Amino acid sequence: MEATAITHRNPNRTLNDLPDEILLHILTFFPTLDAVQTSLISRKWRPLWSRLRFLRFSYEHFPLNDPPSDNRDFFAEFVDRALILRPHHPIDLFSLSFIYHHRFGLHVDSWVRSAVTHLRARELHLDFFIDREYHQTDESFNHKYDFPFAVLRNGAVAILKLTRVELTLPASMAAMGLVSLSSMYLDEVYLTDQNVTDLISGCPNLEELELQHCWGMEKMKIRSKKMKKLAFAYIYDSESRNSIEIDCPNLCSISFDNCSFTQFVLKYAPALVEFSVSIVQIEEQDYDLWCRIVKLLEQAPYVKQLNLQNWWCKLLTSKDPLSKSFKLHNLNHLELQTGYTHCDLVGLAALLELSPNLENMILDYVDNNAKDGIVPEEFSNKPDRFNMPSLKQVTMKSYSETPDEANFVNILKKHAVVLEKIVIHHIEVGEKSFSPVVISKIPCKV
Repeated sequence: MEATAITHRNPNRTLNDLPDEILLHILTFFPTLDAVQTSLISRKWRPLWSRLRFLRFSYEHFPLNDPPSDNRDFFAEFVDRALILRPHHPIDLFSLSFIYHHRFGLHVDSWVRSAVTHLRARELHLDFFIDREYHQTDESFNHKYDFPFAVLRNGAVAILKLTRVELTLPASMAAMGLVSLSSMYLDEVYLTDQNVTDLISGCPNLEELELQHCWGMEKMKIRSKKMKKLAFAYIYDSESRNSIEIDCPNLCSISFDNCSFTQFVLKYAPALVEFSVSIVQIEEQDYDLWCRIVKLLEQAPYVKQLNLQNWWCKLLTSKDPLSKSFKLHNLNHLELQTGYTHCDLVGLAALLELSPNLENMILDYVDNNAKDGIVPEEFSNKPDRFNMPSLKQVTMKSYSETPDEANFVNILKKHAVVLEKIVIHHIEVGEKSFSPVVISKIPCKV
């Protein structure tokens, strides 16, 4: 009723009547191109875009021209003019997404300098990879921007994200002392072992490092007392036997997504609480790769959150299994990609045996379209025994009502003595989706 009264008192209210702070908040959701165009609405809107603390120059949002080079010229002119018109007030984010060609090198250099030195951007995102099909057919496929890392010494960048660039590090990288930089994400960047060492030494407060689709490393060593989060994705080279050694005593989170290092070394990591590994299984050797990564858990006994595939049965039969005394006493959250065959259940039971304090488990059904697997002889003739003394909630994703899945639900009802609920998400069929089914207040059966 109050809202109705306000409407009657102000029948001609428009967006122009809103305070500038609210209008600025609305504009933060716009790409910079659209935000600049709002200056045409009225005199009140004209200066608003220049007060935004987020600048997002995205080539994808520009109208298509033919040929594409003409469109890139238009894009470059727009960014040039926008940065000239914008006052040199500090911003939170400068983001650039562009298909690079060497003839735009001077433009990009000036944009980066402006973002770092004039606008004092806290986050700098440069993405020169937009569409794989375009890059594979465009004559500028091999053109990469040479990012001048030394420019950062004149700014206050805390978060740096670079995609598809050449990385030029100064000879005195260790002496740069980029104390502001705390997080770095590199995608499709050639790196040598020395590059990685220099990046860490030149950024003494670096706490997060993510490398994706990077190559060139052979014997990568990451040593830092400041590092808290490491993530590696799609790092493999079939022609080399590369290795990784991690010595970060204060590391809290680590993730391996399709990484095929020949050797994994993790020095004792007592602060590590999040551990994730994902491998696309194509050949039998991929199981061995997965086992080598999971073995790193022996150096991280205090892990609380674990995300991986259920190939635990393979670990039981490997030549180098986990030590018999190993336990995950602190593990309370588990996310597992699994099936529900006998081999899967043997592996799951073994993992649960190591995790007496597990409270929450999320199971995402995966059908490997393969045979059940070889179950260790010592388990083959024994009934599935599950130790779940602390398990309170189980979520089953991609549920398709198979007999194996129904069998596992019955196992949960029987063995999870403090279980409070099972949440079942049925698999979607076409465009049809189903609401989750919740089985709650499971009676205790001892």
